[in-house]
Order: sequence, then C-alpha cells, then structure tokens
Amino acid sequence: MNVLIIHAHPEPQSFTASMQRTAVEELSRAGHSVEVSDLYAMGWNPVATADDFGSRKSPDYLVYALEQRQAWEAGTLAPDIVAEVKKLQKADLVLFNFPMYWFSVPAMLKGWIDRVLISGVCYGGRRIYDQGGLKGKKAALSFTLGGREHMFGPDAIHGELDVMLRPLLRGTLAYVGMDVLPFFAGYHIPYLTPEAREQVMQDYKVWLSQLETAQPLEFPKLGDFDERLYPKQG
Repeated sequence: MNVLIIHAHPEPQSFTASMQRTAVEELSRAGHSVEVSDLYAMGWNPVATADDFGSRKSPDYLVYALEQRQAWEAGTLAPDIVAEVKKLQKADLVLFNFPMYWFSVPAMLKGWIDRVLISGVCYGGRRIYDQGGLKGKKAALSFTLGGREHMFGPDAIHGELDVMLRPLLRGTLAYVGMDVLPFFAGYHIPYLTPEAREQVMQDYKVWLSQLETAQPLEFPKLGDFDERLYPKQG
C-alpha cells in the first residue's frame, strides 16, 4: 500500500511523535511505501481564507467550498494545498496521528482537513459516503490522550470515544468515501511509567500490523436513501 501519515504534534520528542516514527518503520518493514506530512514541522497553515485562491469565481462573497472546486479546475489553488491533495490522491491508506485536544483534533489537523479535503475532488453533490470522491481509500486514526481507559465507555464519565469522534469518523472520513478502520487510542500517556509506555507501543505495533486486513466500520450507504436522501421505506 501507499501510506500517507498526517502527523500533528508540536513536540518532536513526544510519545505521539514516537508513534509516527514507529508507524513509518513498521509499515515500511512490511513492504508499504510511506510518506509523512508532519504539519508542525512543515509550518502548515491551518487557516482557510480567500488567500487560498489565485482567482475567484465570486470575488465579492466567499463561499469557500465553491471556490475550492473552481480553483482546482482552474489550477489556481494555493500550492501548499495542491501538494497535499496530490499526496492524498496517491495514498491507499491515510493514517492520522495526533494528540486528542478537548475531545477533538488539534487545530493544525482540523485546518488540514478544511483546506485539503476539497469540494469537487473529495466530495460534492451525491458523491458522499460510499460514493464519495475518496472511495476505495482507507483511513485510520492513532491518537494519545490523558484520560484512563475506564473513563471512556457507555457508562463512563466521558462517554464513548467513537461517539465523541463521530464528526471525524463519520462526518469527515466516511463522508468523503473512505473506508474507516478501527482506531488506536493511547490512554493516560503523559502519566505512564516508561514500562507502561513500552507496552502501549507494543500494542500499537500489533495494531499497525493489522491495518491491511482490518474490517472497516459501518456507515451509511447512499443506496439506502432516496433521491432526496430520505431513508428508503421497506
């Protein structure tokens, strides 16, 4: 597989950064081709603005998604976005590696999503979910967080992680057509002993080894809905 790792952590010596390096090593050893976009090291600009377009279809009023489509077709999209879109198009699997901030992704990663998953290429009209523009590609999340594992679940204080991550898993990755694989969560990382951290890393290596054959999560299929996207009856 061609694997693209989108890494978003400001500290190169962090455990999350070690996970990224381990992913490169393990996936490369397994015969995959791996490319990394280290967003902080790249100085990635996470802010979506009118400056992303060399020319505008509507110069008086910015509708960002519509301008994305127009700029891509016209070849006037910002070069940093174009470079990431080309990496995305090449990839069979995209691995997002990040620390969880406020039960979500860092702003740096959210900005990559906003600017790179462009209208007209990744989605548009009825090209969503299993008919999305990135159909046939896989996506997976690996992330770290401070809470303990027992704090997450149906009756736990923070609730279920997959529900917490629904805007990313369903509303973003599945929406653009990707097969979303089960995620890896590294719990309580800032407070673990070195021995406990090593066990997390070993668990992560096992998870990485299973990515190629992992079964994707279930999300809506366009065929289950009518032309107006109401659920089909019967």
